[in-house]
Amino acid sequence: MTNKVATLNLGDQQVELPVISGTVGPDVLDIRKLYGQTDCFTFDPGFTSTASCESQLTYIDGDQGVLLHRGYSIEELSEQSSFMEVSYLLLNGELPSKQELSDFSYTISRHTMLHEQLSTFYRGFRRDAHPMAIMCGVVGALSAFYHDSTDIADPVQRKIASHRLIAKMPTIAAMAYKYSVGQPFIYPDNKLSYTGNFLRMTFGVPAEEYEVIPAVEKALDRIFILHADHEQNASTSTVRLAGSSGANPFACIAAGIACLWGPAHGGANEAALNMLREIGTPDKIPHYIARAKDKNDPFRLMGFGHRVYKNYDPRATVMQKTVREVLAALKVNDPIFEVAMQLEEMALNDPYFIEKKLFPNVDFYSGIILSAIGFPTTMFTVLFALARTVGWVAQWNEMISDPGQKIGRPRQLYTGPTARTYLPVEKR
Repeated sequence: MTNKVATLNLGDQQVELPVISGTVGPDVLDIRKLYGQTDCFTFDPGFTSTASCESQLTYIDGDQGVLLHRGYSIEELSEQSSFMEVSYLLLNGELPSKQELSDFSYTISRHTMLHEQLSTFYRGFRRDAHPMAIMCGVVGALSAFYHDSTDIADPVQRKIASHRLIAKMPTIAAMAYKYSVGQPFIYPDNKLSYTGNFLRMTFGVPAEEYEVIPAVEKALDRIFILHADHEQNASTSTVRLAGSSGANPFACIAAGIACLWGPAHGGANEAALNMLREIGTPDKIPHYIARAKDKNDPFRLMGFGHRVYKNYDPRATVMQKTVREVLAALKVNDPIFEVAMQLEEMALNDPYFIEKKLFPNVDFYSGIILSAIGFPTTMFTVLFALARTVGWVAQWNEMISDPGQKIGRPRQLYTGPTARTYLPVEKR
């Protein structure tokens, strides 16, 4: 908090707006009483200049390329931590002790099974249904099966629902994949890690023993960490908005999944991979860079630039290293990676991209990794949803626990007709 005050002059009226400071980052103007004092709203399409809540979870400095979870840098967490450890951190505020991590991982592993009747839900979808359509439906349906964890006023039930969502999302995602390829569902194996279990449920078959490749397991776990939470993005804001009405946690996360499905949000890594495949070979890069600069050409370089980051996305640095590890472990010689490397180098040294601050983001490399592991592009956003579930759950819990939280109710700038007199149809 701060004692600073901003003064707004509106005609003959002068209004003082309190200035609030967080622990780090820009100050914010408190406009909660602005309408009552001035009969005016603020106008901020996309809410890009509006702080919609107070949060202690994630901090982003887009100009400096900084991403912190509870104060810990994403670089340190992705190098030294595990997804289960980061999940505990986001949910509880502190890194776990060895025993706390063991207990938390055990608890999550005991919630991985789905109610058997849910398997019939999958068979109600067409075989060629997009996996994200299935995810929306199945996650929303969880509230019909787990009535003992939908009372949002009970902290114990909120905790159980949080654990269930984090634990069951890999099972739901793997079943969506299995259904799309016509293979039988694989039940969880609680002896495996969170990520290893997901790999087995996705790529294992009943007829053979599945062996988890450590480098692939580590790479995918790292991808999960990098996508765990990202402040008040569109899907997180959707979860919070749905939750502000008192909706149950399963419905709120289903709403987040629906928002994430949009190509401007969760589908960016699929678009980046498709772009690299379209370029095909390094010798064609100059041609495509020239197209990207041409305002009259609809072609755009996907995986470059970010709504928040105006510097190098710190997650992209980790992804670049991870790509090399995965391709080496799988002995994959992917020409697309060479295209990506040369495209990055040329773009980073091109005045056009430097001036516009178009740096590679996390989506630029993650699609290459997921494709090398064996995931079809239709599963990319599903994996994003799987990882982001812990962030959504942590944000939802934080909102519900906030005594000052209110139901979301944005206002508008009305530009339609003023009051008109109704005419009977015979006179029109």
